Amino acid sequence: MTLRFGYGTNGLTDLRLDDALALLADLGYDGLGLTLDHMHLDPLAPDLVERTRRIGRRLDRLGLSVTVETGARYVLDARRKHGPSLLDPDPDGRSARVRLLLRAVQVAADLGAHAVHCFSGTLPPGTDAESGWKRLAEAMEPVVDAATEAGVPLAVEPEPGHLLARLADFHRLRHDLGDPPALGLTLDIGHCQCLEPEPPAACVAAAAPWLRHVQIEDMRRGVHEHLPFGTGEIDFPPVLHALAATGYQGLTVVELPRHSHAGPQLAEESLHFLRRATTAANSIPAPSADSSPPASPAPSPAPSLLTSVPGQGGPK
Repeated sequence: MTLRFGYGTNGLTDLRLDDALALLADLGYDGLGLTLDHMHLDPLAPDLVERTRRIGRRLDRLGLSVTVETGARYVLDARRKHGPSLLDPDPDGRSARVRLLLRAVQVAADLGAHAVHCFSGTLPPGTDAESGWKRLAEAMEPVVDAATEAGVPLAVEPEPGHLLARLADFHRLRHDLGDPPALGLTLDIGHCQCLEPEPPAACVAAAAPWLRHVQIEDMRRGVHEHLPFGTGEIDFPPVLHALAATGYQGLTVVELPRHSHAGPQLAEESLHFLRRATTAANSIPAPSADSSPPASPAPSPAPSLLTSVPGQGGPK
């Protein structure tokens, strides 16, 4: 079994980026999920191109690979978390998010990243779901075109509470856009535990043909709170076994965006945990030759069991 582990910089926001990169290399990580934000690589900085070049050289020296993530909370609007989104009622707001994603595609191309992560956003008050899906598809079209031209896959993440919340919703967007090869999936293992009808290992198998990026952390059923490993409900060896069986070659990135205060410690503990879980996964028998992956599910409403962390307005 060969899996490549990374750590998300949104869980290391108390560190300078150079220090975070050195830490992850010293610990033995294979790479990182680089969130474009003001404290690390600001996508709105006038010298973004030069900053990106410097980071690329640093990554090369340290032997770290990278995926580009676009989940910064307030990078576009200092007062609206994740706003404006691709679903914003204001066309100028949607355009601002599209421009951010286009910059992310260019940064990813310049860094040789294996994917650009993104998500839909929440459905605005007063907007019906069908209008939301139409806005999402229209906003994604130029981003898909740019990703196709740059040769960088997009990896859309089903996010609890968002319009595109589950794997079934990803398939709706994929079909709405005509199934473009550049459009893939970010699978968050914790989100599978939180919200999907199938267990996480089954979600991995179902997602395999579209898998471009993986995020991983512990979580409990029905509660969207990213937890350190061992403090939630997920049985990780079957998940890692299923992930390795797909042949996925990208990074599996630890996603603990609310734990920066303990980032260095958790980065070390997380890698130890994943290595132990990988060893346990190696003892799981391979699936039978006649087994086949599940068919793509049809879109369906998200279950009502989802809750957010009290007082946090969601965990990311």
